[in-house]
Amino acid sequence: MTIIQPEDFIQSIADALQYISYYHPADYIHALAEAYAHEESPAAKDAIAQILTNSRMCAEGKRPLCQDTGIVIAFVKVGMDVHFETALSLEDLVNEGVRRAYQLPENKLRASIVRDPAGKRQNTRDNTPAVVHVTLVPGNKVEISIGAKGGGSENKAKLAMLNPSDSIVDWILKVVPTMGAGWCPPGMLGIGIGGSAEKAMLLAKESLMAPIDMHALKARGAQNRLEELRLEIFEKVNNLGIGAQGLGGLATVLDVKILDYPTHAASLPVAIIPNCAATRHVHFELDGSGPAVLEAPSLEDWPDVNWLPSEDALRVNLDTITREQIQSWQPGQTLLLSGKMLTGRDAAHKRMATMLQNGEKLPIDFSNRFIYYVGPVDAVGDEAVGPAGPTTATRMDDFTEMMLAQTGLLGMIGKAERGDETIAAIARHQSVYLTAVGGAAYLVSKAIKKAEVVAFADLGMEAIYEFTVHDMPVTVAVDSRGKSVHTFGPAEWMKKIAHRKSIEIFAAT
Repeated sequence: MTIIQPEDFIQSIADALQYISYYHPADYIHALAEAYAHEESPAAKDAIAQILTNSRMCAEGKRPLCQDTGIVIAFVKVGMDVHFETALSLEDLVNEGVRRAYQLPENKLRASIVRDPAGKRQNTRDNTPAVVHVTLVPGNKVEISIGAKGGGSENKAKLAMLNPSDSIVDWILKVVPTMGAGWCPPGMLGIGIGGSAEKAMLLAKESLMAPIDMHALKARGAQNRLEELRLEIFEKVNNLGIGAQGLGGLATVLDVKILDYPTHAASLPVAIIPNCAATRHVHFELDGSGPAVLEAPSLEDWPDVNWLPSEDALRVNLDTITREQIQSWQPGQTLLLSGKMLTGRDAAHKRMATMLQNGEKLPIDFSNRFIYYVGPVDAVGDEAVGPAGPTTATRMDDFTEMMLAQTGLLGMIGKAERGDETIAAIARHQSVYLTAVGGAAYLVSKAIKKAEVVAFADLGMEAIYEFTVHDMPVTVAVDSRGKSVHTFGPAEWMKKIAHRKSIEIFAAT
């Protein structure tokens, strides 16, 4: 019988979560580097360059790849010849490891978990509890696959109870465009087929723990039906032209993973869960000899890609910008922002909405200001702020008309697309919406020279900050006339890809 000491288990969990906070899996880096080499869309190529540069910076600086350091997911397979010398439950052991990892002083990770989700939604402050899936298996070891899943990608999960005769591929091609860009492509699609509704979702999540091997699969060819599906879905999803960050391009997914399970004769459950540009997972075993040892990747795994601001980028002074000046900005245009901006996201917007409804004065004047949708990681050392990439702007859509009509707000910065009503509001108020690259949080934070909480400090990472920035890179996503790059970018690239395919087919015949 193998004896697992609780301290070994706890420390292994903590070490693994720190490890994946700043090290991308090498297979992801290789796949993203290949996508970068073949990308033809300038906007998408620039976004991928930022993600690759950010990734190497995080590996060198041991700081989080993304400001959203995720909800912890653990798949724990316990050998039936294993004994834990503790009175704690396995979930308690995992949670103690999470607590230790997320509160490590030299690389404190962002606590994003809230209790009472249908009520007060109070932050637990240590990112516990994790979501733990335990399986008893034959053997004398404990196998652990652990990941940290960002909210932007997790929120795009989809489940359908299809008819047995329905096409899985057709459903996926219908659903993926509705997911928008909030999941920060290019990433992976995890697909679960069969079982029951909850089993299909679990299969989709577990599939994301596997390494990227699409290049090898394409080289050798499919050997079974699931591999045929993987290849077909991979090609057809990339043919949609969504591209990196939803800007339009060749690479939307780097791999498609599928796990299946027997199901009822009348059922065909199918689930999709995407993994984002901050792909974070690692696998290790415990055999009773001590905590897991995770080898650091070699910096040679990263391609020689070093993002720099474009010489064509327009430099913007946020302290003097006027509504008249932003009218000339064009969708897809690259800007470098300097000056002071405010921040705010879900909880802050909800509180401001309540205050305005009650006739109360807001604690901050938003007139002619830009707001950045972000919940940063705490600073360490001499940092002004920790990694501070954008959060999904769509979640703030319900508040946009209020902010533009009642506060004098000039513009917004986030990631992914905006809804039709929000775009109409932007045009009506002659505002603008800008995007920063999701998955480049540490790189973005280097442009933030000062950060000060100016309102709602009790909200933690959701408080309102004032950032002083220098040359912060953004893209005009929705201009003052309501034209959205997330609409025309993918549409243009979908046409280009289809045209190229037709030429290839014609040449082959």
